[in-house]
Amino acid sequence: MAGFGLPNLGQLAEAFRKAQQIQQDAQKLQEELDNMELEGSSEDGRASIWLSGNQQPLKVKIEASLIAEGNQVTEDAVLEALQDAYTLSTTTMKTKMEELTGGLNLPGINDKS
Repeated sequence: MAGFGLPNLGQLAEAFRKAQQIQQDAQKLQEELDNMELEGSSEDGRASIWLSGNQQPLKVKIEASLIAEGNQVTEDAVLEALQDAYTLSTTTMKTKMEELTGGLNLPGINDKS
């Protein structure tokens, strides 16, 4: 039967063990990402937005001096802070997933695009 290209039972058992370990590690990573608070700020630091590692909005802080400058300035600063927080969150998530999957080369996770 070995001539059909089937893995031996030892290889199959090892593959299942690795899959179970990755699943356990992925659950731990999910919890870790949920508990993170990543802050993004506007360029001048007067607007800040916090997201979890899973990109869930957590809180917003806007200084009164920014609001006093009007809607457009405030909106622009909040957008900058959101973009900064989003970039930090996605980068953190991708880095953590790459650490988890190591050299497994899983489609959609380890893509370097």
